Amino acid sequence: MIRNRLKLDEFYRKLDAEEKLSYKEAVRIYDALYKEAVALGTISHENIWDGFEVDLRIAKTINGLKHVRKANKKDSPKVRRI
Repeated sequence: MIRNRLKLDEFYRKLDAEEKLSYKEAVRIYDALYKEAVALGTISHENIWDGFEVDLRIAKTINGLKHVRKANKKDSPKVRRI
């Protein structure tokens, strides 16, 4: 669970500044991770896009909820925290 979003953002900014990967290196890492996932049976060549539409709809819904929640905070000073 992320407890301090600002610290996490700062960590990623520092990581990006320190790690300079070339495009070629990034593709090589991606390919190695993909091959490992296929070898472990996590994904296969046939099912790489299976369920993508569901994941996309869930992501859109979650992102939409964030916008609604921000609007509610602005509109009402008494917002119930979940």
